[in-house]
Amino acid sequence: MASAALAGSLVLTACSGGSGGGGSDAGPEPKITVSPGEGKDVKLGSQISVKAEGGKLTEVEVKDAKGEKVSGRMADDGATWTADGKVGPKNTYTVRSKAKGGKDGKGKEASSTATFTTQGAPSVNKLTNTPGNGQTVGTGMPVSILFDHPVDKSKRAEIEKSLTVTSTPKVEGAWGWVKDWSGQDRIDWRPKTYWPAGTKVNVKGLLAGVDSGEGGWFAKNYAWDFSIGADHKAVIDVPSHTLTMLENGKAVGTIKGSAGSPVDPTRGGIHTVRSKNADETMDSSTIGHGNEWMLESKWVTHLTASGTFLHSAPWNRSIGVENNSHGCFGMTTSDAKKVYDFLPIGSTVEVKNTTSTKVTDPGNGLSVWQESWEQWQKRSALK
Repeated sequence: MASAALAGSLVLTACSGGSGGGGSDAGPEPKITVSPGEGKDVKLGSQISVKAEGGKLTEVEVKDAKGEKVSGRMADDGATWTADGKVGPKNTYTVRSKAKGGKDGKGKEASSTATFTTQGAPSVNKLTNTPGNGQTVGTGMPVSILFDHPVDKSKRAEIEKSLTVTSTPKVEGAWGWVKDWSGQDRIDWRPKTYWPAGTKVNVKGLLAGVDSGEGGWFAKNYAWDFSIGADHKAVIDVPSHTLTMLENGKAVGTIKGSAGSPVDPTRGGIHTVRSKNADETMDSSTIGHGNEWMLESKWVTHLTASGTFLHSAPWNRSIGVENNSHGCFGMTTSDAKKVYDFLPIGSTVEVKNTTSTKVTDPGNGLSVWQESWEQWQKRSALK
């Protein structure tokens, strides 16, 4: 039976009693076909389906080895149920279903139970999601998915199709493939414009059983939620040595500081706050300046992975007068704390009127707003 099941599908019927009526009720019981059928080493990438011949399905429940339910959809005619995703590697699935015969689904009842085990994967690819489940973030926050192992370009379209972002209120957006600063493959979803404050977001990845190429198969599905907080942003005007804090588009405070010097000007464009650190050692070797300095700083707001920060600079005696940093925006300790508290992770900081001609890659931090909407859409594997 096992070998036959591997070649096709399993047909199970078991009468649990008719309705006792006439007409369609007196007809034969339906035949329930489950695919894949009973057996072992079911091929990765298979999709579970249940079909009722000569009737309509009344109940379908699919669970994996951990007892987690597999979601699926019933066809309009009620005769076929198909799982939303695919089977994961080295897992056992149990499919329980019931159906009633006749075109109206009021005939004799049949039920079936099928159990099968899937093949193992030679290697498994995992992901790390940003933001985290339940997190509240700023209005410029993208959905960012970092993969443990490389993703073949030929596999990107299928992976992208397996990912969905839904929100309340509904927000238009698109996925784009980027190379993370670490060198790892990443896919981000950004809204066309900033999120409205208060938006609730749900992300799903039906990735179990999806092949990422040489990097391995995905073993599980993913789902998480996050919320958008208050509309807080900042704008740095380099020539005037100022950072202006904006709430709902209105200025609520201006901070004096020092941006990058003419030799190392601060990068322009719109940056996204990627992380924050209350205490940090500023090490010159991390940004290509050898052992020039090793300084302690407080209230550090990170904009890029390459080292563009907003931070306290108690060593600088020209704050607000001269732009003399190596690309960061330095402030007094008290002002750095104000900025740190005001800007949540996912908020944006726009740098204007800089002499820098460097363009920050979207994978350098969460810099998805460095590109126009038209440019960003071209990063999709589905274009």
